[in-house]
Amino acid sequence: MKIEHLIARYLLTHKTLSLQEIGNFRVNGDFALPTEEDKELILPENAIEFEYNPKAKQDDSFIEYIVEHTRKIKPLATSDLESFTILGKQFMNIGKPLPIEGLGILFKNQLGNYEFKQGSSFIQKPEQSQPAVKEKERPEIDFSSPPRKKGNAKWLAAAITIAVAAILSIIFYTQRKKSAENVEQPVSVAADSSRETGKPDSTLLVSAQAARDSISQVQTKPATDSFSFKVVIREYNDAALADKKLAQFKTYGHKLILIKPDSSRFLLAMPFMNPATDSTRMRDSLKVLFGGTPFVYKP
Repeated sequence: MKIEHLIARYLLTHKTLSLQEIGNFRVNGDFALPTEEDKELILPENAIEFEYNPKAKQDDSFIEYIVEHTRKIKPLATSDLESFTILGKQFMNIGKPLPIEGLGILFKNQLGNYEFKQGSSFIQKPEQSQPAVKEKERPEIDFSSPPRKKGNAKWLAAAITIAVAAILSIIFYTQRKKSAENVEQPVSVAADSSRETGKPDSTLLVSAQAARDSISQVQTKPATDSFSFKVVIREYNDAALADKKLAQFKTYGHKLILIKPDSSRFLLAMPFMNPATDSTRMRDSLKVLFGGTPFVYKP
């Protein structure tokens, strides 16, 4: 069931609803949802009030309502609601109205504030029923010897994949180790030369300092440079909000990074070490998990 239809059902049932950074809705009067599916409920004029509030907070009770009616886990339900509000604000900011099924539309006026225009009716739609889980029948015990199976192509493919992954990991680790040894070598040479002469040589000191600077640069180089690609799941234009959302997603167990292409854009992205050819498949998987419109980041 769509988020916008859940918004209408929740508001008409609980009488109040807060949409993050958009505003607050309130129902005037007593209304009961139709007991029969596909039956129309007529909304009197000015039955729903809307108050624009860019500092409106996330409605936790509505998130629990989404979890209950969609059978999704709470982080995924939170992400769906967040995607709806973010996309809705983007639509309104470019002059397009945001329809909320069963209630009306939201739009941005000339002063830059959001306004709400109420609809006239609400139709109760049936919920999508979850498929029943059937208990598997217990198979009869057969003591006869099963026929010997021939070589299984799936197991062979899995074994080859694991072997290739292990070889690539060893090659990557060896290259990283060699790079570290090559960077550290000038410092040890400078130190040995000074011990042999007993006097600090200015040329060696300069070389040692340059080596230390090189090591510092390698250590401070962002780890994300080693990723093969990154998929952006959220985009913000406020640094504080981006940091807040990054911390929030990390509490859910997601390993994300913050990318700052310029001073006005802040991107939450998930990095991958997979081959670049997997970027499309990973992007589609993240779209199912987080909602919205993820895209592969290209500097």
